[in-house]
Amino acid sequence: MATPRRHGCMLCAEVVMCIFLVIAPLSTAIGVNYGTKGDNLPSPAKVAAFLVTRTNIDRVKLFDTNPDIVRAFAGTGISVMVTAGNGDIPGLATQTGADSWVATNIAPYYPATDISLVAVGNEIMDTADKNLIGNLVPAMQTLKAALVTAGYGKIRVSTPSSLGILVDAQPPSAARFRDVWDVAIFTPMLQFLRKTKSPLIVNTYPYFGYNGDTLPYALARPNPGVLDTGTGITYTSMLEAQLDSVYSAMKKLGFEDVEILVGETGWPTKAMDGQIGVSPAEAAEYNKYLIGEVSSGSGTPLMPKRKFETYIFALFNEDLKPGPVAERNFGMFQPDFTPMYDIGIMKDPLF
Repeated sequence: MATPRRHGCMLCAEVVMCIFLVIAPLSTAIGVNYGTKGDNLPSPAKVAAFLVTRTNIDRVKLFDTNPDIVRAFAGTGISVMVTAGNGDIPGLATQTGADSWVATNIAPYYPATDISLVAVGNEIMDTADKNLIGNLVPAMQTLKAALVTAGYGKIRVSTPSSLGILVDAQPPSAARFRDVWDVAIFTPMLQFLRKTKSPLIVNTYPYFGYNGDTLPYALARPNPGVLDTGTGITYTSMLEAQLDSVYSAMKKLGFEDVEILVGETGWPTKAMDGQIGVSPAEAAEYNKYLIGEVSSGSGTPLMPKRKFETYIFALFNEDLKPGPVAERNFGMFQPDFTPMYDIGIMKDPLF
């Protein structure tokens, strides 16, 4: 189909608006997951300098407390979420262990590095490790106490979870936390998060929930939508449905006031040969939509007028990650900092 002609003044206005969208600072907290499972990645100092000088990204999420990386962000104005490893959790559940962890992993860097949150483990509920699961909330509580004692009470504490914590996740109105976990884990966890004004962190990936027929729904393209008969709401965005499922589960326990933070979400540029819907074009389409969705303030059907602190997965492709091809190809930038696609996060126009 031929491209329709546009009046010259209208075209100029559109070009100006496009440039503005590229260089204007993002209106809400958009972060990126900075993973390091690659053998060709730039140094932490170069990464920090690039993010500060070339992008509008204002926060990063780390999967550990790598001293070189944490130190590289000192004085940059970029806030950093660090992660206590899964194996640290039993020790963190003791006051001595938590105090020692803070002295080793926070005190040498804070406040020069703006550490905003400590994530206790990653997707612990998916590990099926009873020792880790049983110690998770005590570790969060004790770590927060250690931070307060050390004078770092502004640092939040939470833990990232996958959507596997839910049952009956669709339609959103039916979603609830898994039996036993709802009372034993998530009720005390949400009580803690409410008390400390910290968010529930969820990793939401429409990419892992789509098939060929539901690709428009996953990418929030025009589509017929999915009706939630419990509320009468028709969802045209899988991401909104996923977030509302988490909200519904929280509301059933009486904690709908706790904020939700999107710890990971993204779309790969490459997957198995023949897989529909995976290319730089779809990755750009999803992440552009994501930024608009979480920063607009429009919220979701069940959470109107709400913004969501969000961390895109991921900064770089990581060629040493195990698993399917897609796992190694979520990166927004090549190791030389060349963007894989344009989603409006660069301070200088790409084109």
